[in-house]
Amino acid sequence: MDKTTFRSVFKGKSFISLFAAVALLSATAVVAQSASAQQSGSDPAFTLTILHNNDGESKLVPDEESGFPGIARFVTALKNLQTASAGATITSLCSAGEASWECMETDTTTDGVITLTSGDNFLASKEFDISVNRNEADGSRYYDAIALSGLYDALALGNHDFDFGPDVTATFINGFDPAVPFLSANIDYSEEPSLVAAAEAGRLAKSTVVEYGDVSVGVIGAVTPQLRNISSPRNVVVSDVAEAVNAEAARLSSDGVNIIILVSHLQSVNEDLELVEQLSGIDIAIAGGGDELLSNDDSTCLPDEQPFGNYPMSRNNADGKAAYVITAPGGYRCIGQLTVGFDSDGDVIGVAGRSVAVALDETPDAAVQSAVVEPLQAELSELESNVIGQSEVGLNGVRASVRTTETNVGNLMADATLWNAKRLAESYGAPVAQVAVQNGGGIRNDSVIPAGDITMSDTFDMAPFSNFIVVLEVPRETLHAMLEQAIDGLPSANGQFAQISGMNIVINPSAEAREINRDGDCSLTGNEGSRLISATLADGTEIVKDGAVVPGDPVVLATINFLANGGDCYPLSDIEAISLGITYQASLAQYISEGLGGQITAEDYPTDGDGRIVQIASETTPPTSPQGESRTG
Repeated sequence: MDKTTFRSVFKGKSFISLFAAVALLSATAVVAQSASAQQSGSDPAFTLTILHNNDGESKLVPDEESGFPGIARFVTALKNLQTASAGATITSLCSAGEASWECMETDTTTDGVITLTSGDNFLASKEFDISVNRNEADGSRYYDAIALSGLYDALALGNHDFDFGPDVTATFINGFDPAVPFLSANIDYSEEPSLVAAAEAGRLAKSTVVEYGDVSVGVIGAVTPQLRNISSPRNVVVSDVAEAVNAEAARLSSDGVNIIILVSHLQSVNEDLELVEQLSGIDIAIAGGGDELLSNDDSTCLPDEQPFGNYPMSRNNADGKAAYVITAPGGYRCIGQLTVGFDSDGDVIGVAGRSVAVALDETPDAAVQSAVVEPLQAELSELESNVIGQSEVGLNGVRASVRTTETNVGNLMADATLWNAKRLAESYGAPVAQVAVQNGGGIRNDSVIPAGDITMSDTFDMAPFSNFIVVLEVPRETLHAMLEQAIDGLPSANGQFAQISGMNIVINPSAEAREINRDGDCSLTGNEGSRLISATLADGTEIVKDGAVVPGDPVVLATINFLANGGDCYPLSDIEAISLGITYQASLAQYISEGLGGQITAEDYPTDGDGRIVQIASETTPPTSPQGESRTG
């Protein structure tokens, strides 16, 4: 199909936006694009510009080499767009019909500007660890909260905002000055006192309403139903997204609010595209968690990357009206800018917008630079200069590797877990661990750390989350199911893939995978999985042989509390776990400096691993004996 260029000219504020609709929004889009002549139409009754971003994830310090401008440059860019958007004149708006985009000329002025973000407002990292340590020492606000204060009308909560547990979530929320509402309609936090207190203070809610004269704009939040499986929300209960959002939209509508925006963190813009078809009263959905690039001819965000779809995308909502879906790449690299014209009933009559890059040479905001970036850089320098060991070999923590196959970083981290679990067992009254498992999703450096000095900073890069080492006694049948769950995503890269210590396993990735309700309670929905051929402890004890469990005593497993609590759908949450009072980052650092005497050798940790995980093809004869030795610490 032909591509039609729609122009939206903002006068008097020194910028021009050329809105381009592409031939196909996405493989599943319902709106086909075709050339459409400009048409005259009446001016909208109310015009709103939405500025948005998502997945900032504590990328506060600039990293020009990797394309991250840092928070101070982002703040400057956002404030400039807020100023430029206020009162700008719009000369054209376009709407998605059933077969084409239709544009109308208009001469309207923006009546309001709203700024929103759709979750993952911080991420476990060196930067955030520094914030946590400062807060624990003297009650200081987190650097992320300082940097983001005063920018937004509302913020959605994402899965990473719960990674350190609800108390840290509450501390982050309470650190905003002035206070701003954090939103999620589909969570019940009544069993978490710190979040209840935040709600009572007006800082946490299902939705909020922003007034523009006599026009009310409602904003509803939502978070992924997978929250319990991928984060650490403790007693926070997550309910169905569509049901919760529809209920809140109906409540707002009954209060006379007829313009409603959804800010959600569902992990993918595709989730929002599917969701809006089930929603009534939703006009705009801002997606988070997927990092997708939406773009048109006037967009400047990541110009060398292939866009996922057009900015904006469109679906018909449950009322049969076009709803527009937007998102932006994270890390403070891009800002979405969507102007929406509404009629007197609050229905969308047209949109115009673009995805705007935050330039690497943007002038940093002076206040944020001095209050956040500079002190962080000083503290990061101390971590980077703290050498704790030497490695003879590059350490492979590339995401695609640690989530699909054995690597030396995976082995190193699993060995550290097992070594510390054995060392600390007596002190904590725990049984002595026999095996250890580390999920690939918890290994975050996504790079090969070169041979040479290994610093404390490197350990934070590899192990940034607030995961604590725990020990639990696992029945052999459960261990079998856990390992099947760990490998069920192959050959694709999945965070649940297990890096192991203290045992060897043989797997067939092309055999039938375990089938579970991944978006719900992780219950078995079909095949139990037949990919695990054998699992053998380091002392030669067979746990699984020829795909069947060998009867015997439970296996003492050391792992992280995220997995022990059922994260990544590991079937461990019903087993009592004993926490050993050490994070997996501290465990890794101590193992390198003390357990290995500061020396990571090529013999012990070859780049591709030492053969403790063997993957075979269907046509080969399945080996049943362990291949290579597993380092048990």
